[in-house]
Amino acid sequence: MQRTALESVHMAAGARMVPFGGWNMPVQYRAILDEARTVRTKAGLFDLGHMGRVAVRGPQAEAFLQKLQTNDAAAIPAGRIRYAMILDDAGRTQDDILVYRNPRNDGFFVVVNAGNTARDLEIMRRTAQGFDVVVDDRTAALGMIAIQGPLSQQITQRFTKGDLATLKYYAWMETEVCGTPMAISRTGYTGEDGFEVYVPSGLETKVWQAFLDAGTKDGLTPIGLGARDTLRHEAGMPLYGHEIDETTNPIEAGLDWAVKFNHDFTGKAALEAVVAKGGTGRRLVGLTAPGKRCPRQGYPLVHGGEQVGHVCSGNISPTLDTNIATAYLRSDLCAPGTKLEFLIRDKAEPCVVAPLPFYKRQR
Repeated sequence: MQRTALESVHMAAGARMVPFGGWNMPVQYRAILDEARTVRTKAGLFDLGHMGRVAVRGPQAEAFLQKLQTNDAAAIPAGRIRYAMILDDAGRTQDDILVYRNPRNDGFFVVVNAGNTARDLEIMRRTAQGFDVVVDDRTAALGMIAIQGPLSQQITQRFTKGDLATLKYYAWMETEVCGTPMAISRTGYTGEDGFEVYVPSGLETKVWQAFLDAGTKDGLTPIGLGARDTLRHEAGMPLYGHEIDETTNPIEAGLDWAVKFNHDFTGKAALEAVVAKGGTGRRLVGLTAPGKRCPRQGYPLVHGGEQVGHVCSGNISPTLDTNIATAYLRSDLCAPGTKLEFLIRDKAEPCVVAPLPFYKRQR
């Protein structure tokens, strides 16, 4: 079991720790729904030290990334970030990632999912053969701390030198945080505004405490994985192992906007065949369930007495005050308003197809 540099800080704060992606991580500090509401209305602090962080540099770094992933690395401006996927030759999703072009335009940086880091590195190093490129695992050398919520900018600005108001969504910059050179990005996984700080190893506790010192008076609190899952689910953001995995492709998952067919990436031919055929015959949809029971991952879905799928993710939504879920359904069942049932120990509960995302913040 791997441990982030902040494990003792979480435990001292009373966090309940659980295994996640091979790491010992805080799932909650207090009630999960209360933590989710804090992020939606104020701000929450997240330890992302478990995420994989990889620097990519060299004369053919861009060409390598064009082969590795689905988005167009050549079109990423300096200091900007793009969402993408790593696929296998059959077009099946191996991971979803973020690709950063360095602010100085001297290479790239890639953030990958914790549970897939070892496999992603293996794929990256295999793909790098034949390219003049260096793939440098920076996971141990850099911590990663995030803040999310409407008060994120004003809290983070209090100990950050750079002007965060000038940092666009899905961009990053080099600046000083707590008086030390660091990089900071503006992405997030909750549907709210927020920032990620890439912290040199050994300074994680200092930066974590700086956030709390700057933001506690505004209601900033640490947030665990439980609320993070609820928040990303409300915002319609996929989680590997739930909405996307080795059995899905980006087209049916509704992630075709992150696929650019103007370059030769692994899995391109397979996806082109899917598009030419008009899809796979199924799509990822949202579900809402008005009853007291919440549809959870793996629950069977039934329509007209026939099992038609299973739940990918299910949560109680504090923002919408209802139960929400995602599932892959046949194309003819995907229209919003279509009525289904989910089964809990063979007892049928009603649910209805709903558009994704469930929640979108006002900008």
